[in-house]
Amino acid sequence: MERLPGFRDFYPEPLPHQDVWSADARQHIFDQWRTTARRYGFREYDGPPLEPLELFTTKSGEEIVGQLFDFEDKGKRHIALRPEMTPTLARMVAAHERNYKKPIKWFAIPQLFRYEKQQKGRLREHFQFNADLIGETDPAADAELIALLIDTLRGFGLTAEDFVIRLSSRNAWQDFFKHGGGDRAHEYEFFQIIDKLERTPPEEAEKRLSAMGFTLAGVTAFIQSGQPSAELECILQNLAARGLKDFVKIDYQVIRGLAYYTGVVFEAFDRKGEFRAIAGGGRYNNLVKLISGGKVDLPALGFGMGDVVLLELLKARGLLPKFDAPTDVYVLIEDEALRAISLKLVHDLRGAGYAVEYSLTPAKPEKQFKRAQELKATHTARLENDAYVRIRNSKSRDEIVTGLEGAANHLG
Repeated sequence: MERLPGFRDFYPEPLPHQDVWSADARQHIFDQWRTTARRYGFREYDGPPLEPLELFTTKSGEEIVGQLFDFEDKGKRHIALRPEMTPTLARMVAAHERNYKKPIKWFAIPQLFRYEKQQKGRLREHFQFNADLIGETDPAADAELIALLIDTLRGFGLTAEDFVIRLSSRNAWQDFFKHGGGDRAHEYEFFQIIDKLERTPPEEAEKRLSAMGFTLAGVTAFIQSGQPSAELECILQNLAARGLKDFVKIDYQVIRGLAYYTGVVFEAFDRKGEFRAIAGGGRYNNLVKLISGGKVDLPALGFGMGDVVLLELLKARGLLPKFDAPTDVYVLIEDEALRAISLKLVHDLRGAGYAVEYSLTPAKPEKQFKRAQELKATHTARLENDAYVRIRNSKSRDEIVTGLEGAANHLG
């Protein structure tokens, strides 16, 4: 029996082979995501992995259905596994925003599902760090979120030589379109051309732009100028004040979700260009209003960072720690008459916060000691009698005999 295509099994280290995923590496990533988010004052939330299909079509249109795992449940409801977290967040915020002071700063680590072709850095499921800030329009909120993104990546040991945040603005493009004499009826089509510019032959892009009164040279010049708009300049200054200016550059090539984002947008890329985007996000000021049917109107911005590309990048840069997970203490039970009191020692040491192992069944001392070495136990403990225990440091080989009750105090 094999797993489904595009899905993953996560094994504890050491891995049986290189084609499986590390549960320890995943937990390492989750821990760093949570640690940095909490330092920024973000609170964790979660929602159901199954939602009404309408929640996602309301946000993204009917075309998204082809990318979903959707079905009719036993209650005749058309539902889907969540492909993204933001619609769920918008639904939750719209339902209870009065109970939370603004701005709302929340994060989540959902598992997301998309029925799409597997590619490098993209599977049919992945875990994602979502961080969102709701209820603030000032560019300081955008800077705060981008700083969180930067510091999250820095927390893994990545530097300004490893990644860059490409910062852009839908507002800047709207101004370019308007000042260029563009017809508002064709604005969306114009953005589609810009969004696909890197993947479109120049002659085709020129033809399509000319039909709207623009030139490829003019568009290219705007992108290459990298001249920040007023809102982007505020963000750059805010980040510079934190000492983070080297992590960000203006790149108007970034435009992101055309029917979704409403202002500042950004993406994180590795400097060498070896991988897909590490993360991406921006302002989506209309989503809460859309999901709530107009009942709640709150500005919002956020980003998502998937675990697949991030893990590939950390591996390539040699930034994953060794996941040895050594045992703190291995309790040797050489005298079965002392098993009951040895179990009490095991339980007390675990209660004191130590990782403790022992032989579940009677075994020769040599076999137990070998198992302690296999588990890389930093200490072994063996009862001398029903009152005293001998503790041995596996590295220094120093030994101490202490009372049973105070054993945990000698494991520092």
